[in-house]
Amino acid sequence: MNTKFTKPLITLVITIMLAVPVQPVYTAVDDNLPDIGTTAGGTLTIDQEIIIGDALTRQLRASTPLIYDPLLNQYINHLGMRLVKNAHSVKTPFHFYLINNPNINAYAYFGGNVVLHSALFRYSQNESQLASVIAHEISHVTQRHLARMLEDRERNAPLAWIGAIGSALLVMANPQAGIAALTGTLAGVQQGIISFTQSNEQEADRIGIQTLRRAGFDPRAMSDFMQILADQSRYMSKPPEMLLTHPLPDSRLADALNRSNQYPKVNLSPSLDFMLARVRILAMYTDGQKPILEQILSQYSQGGTKERMAADYGYALRLNEDKKYQAAGNIVNLLLAKQPANPWFIDLMTDIDIGLNQPLKAISRLQSALTKTPNDLVLQINLANAYIANKQYEQGSQLLRKYTFDNPNDLNGWTLLAEVSAKQAKRSEELAAYAEGMALQGNYNTAIQYLTDASRLTKTGSYDQARYDARIDALRQLQIRDKQLQKR
Repeated sequence: MNTKFTKPLITLVITIMLAVPVQPVYTAVDDNLPDIGTTAGGTLTIDQEIIIGDALTRQLRASTPLIYDPLLNQYINHLGMRLVKNAHSVKTPFHFYLINNPNINAYAYFGGNVVLHSALFRYSQNESQLASVIAHEISHVTQRHLARMLEDRERNAPLAWIGAIGSALLVMANPQAGIAALTGTLAGVQQGIISFTQSNEQEADRIGIQTLRRAGFDPRAMSDFMQILADQSRYMSKPPEMLLTHPLPDSRLADALNRSNQYPKVNLSPSLDFMLARVRILAMYTDGQKPILEQILSQYSQGGTKERMAADYGYALRLNEDKKYQAAGNIVNLLLAKQPANPWFIDLMTDIDIGLNQPLKAISRLQSALTKTPNDLVLQINLANAYIANKQYEQGSQLLRKYTFDNPNDLNGWTLLAEVSAKQAKRSEELAAYAEGMALQGNYNTAIQYLTDASRLTKTGSYDQARYDARIDALRQLQIRDKQLQKR
C-alpha cells in the first residue's frame, strides 16, 4: 500500500529541550549494571510518564512529517521490539515512529516513545548499525533519563516548564529552526539541559550496547556507525545535525572504539528486510536523494542474492512511482516467484494491480497471503484498500471496523474507514472516523464537533448515538488532561 500521509512541519519556539538525542557511540561493560533508572520516582511515576508521552505523541502526529507507511512502520516496530525484549528495566510499552527528515537524528521521550529520522537509513550500512541507534534510545527510556532530568532541574526551578515539552519535541524534528528562535534566558536554559543529558549519554551507551549484543546484533556496529558520522563531518561544511546539536568529542570516539573492540565481531547474514526498507525510504520518502538511491541500487545489484533482490525491488518501486505499472509488475512477479510470501513484494504488487485497474487480482493475492499470516497488519490494510478500489465497500467497511478496533492508534485505518463510509453514504460513520483521526493528532475540538454532528444524525436513543456520546465524554477528558499538563 503506497501511503504518503504526512503533515507539514510547524516550527515552534523552544522553551526547554526535553528530547534526549541519539549519540551513536556505545561502550562495552559487564552485564550486571545496577538498575539506576528507577531513581526518578520522586518526580514522575511511570503512569505519569505514559500520560505525558501520549499527549506528546498526539502533538507529534499533528505537527511533524511522520511517515505512515504500513510496511516501514511494521519493520521499525518489529526491530525495536526485538531490542526491547532484550533490554533490562523495561517499565513502559514502546512505540517507534519514523519522521521524513533528511537530517540524521533520533530521540526518545516519555512513555517509551522513540522517533527516528528517515536519514538514518541513508547512513546506516546494515541492520546492526540502525539497531545500535535504537538500542541507545531505548536505554534513555529504560533508565528514565528525562524523569531524572526533571528531578535535577526541580532543585532550581518549579515544574511549570513541563508544559513546554511539546515544543521541545517539535524542535527535535527541526533543530535549526528551534535554535534560531532561542534568545536570552531560553538559550541558557537549553544549554543547561543539554549539559545534563550529555552526562547521561555514557550510561545509555553502556546499557545500549548490552541490549544490542543480547539481541544478536554486532556490538561493533555501534562504533562503526559513529565513525561514519565522524567521517561525514570531515567532508561537509556543516556537520551532520546529530553532531551539530550534540557534539561528540574525540575522547568519546576513542573510548567507543576501545570498548566496542572488547567484544568479538559478529558476522551476520545481510538482512533483506533492512535493505528493502532502505530502498523504499530512499525511493518514496526522501526528495532530492535520487543520486544516493542510484548509488545504493547499483551497489546492491552487484552483491549476493539478497542484495540483488533489494535492488530489483528498488527498481520496481521507482517504476511504480512513475506509473509504469506493467514494467514494475514484470520485476515484482520474478521476486514473488522466489519469495511468494514476502509482504514487501505482495504490497508492491497490490499497488501495481490497482494501478492497472485489476483490484480483483490484488484481493485474491492478499486473501491467499492472509490464510498463512492472518495477523499481518500490512496485508489487512492492503486488503481493505483493495476492497475499496474494487467497490466492495461493505467488505472493506467490515474489515476496517475490526482493524480500527484492534489498532486504534493507526491513522491509516481511520482514514480508510472514513473514505469507505463516505462511499457508502454513511455520513455519521464517516464523521466518527474522521473524529478519531483528529483526536490522534490532539485536535479535540474538531473531533468533538464531528462526533456531535454524527450523534445528531443517528436515531435518538440508538446504540450508535450512545457510542458517539460516550466517545465525546472520553475526548473531553483527554482534552482536560492535556490542558492540565500545559499548565503544570
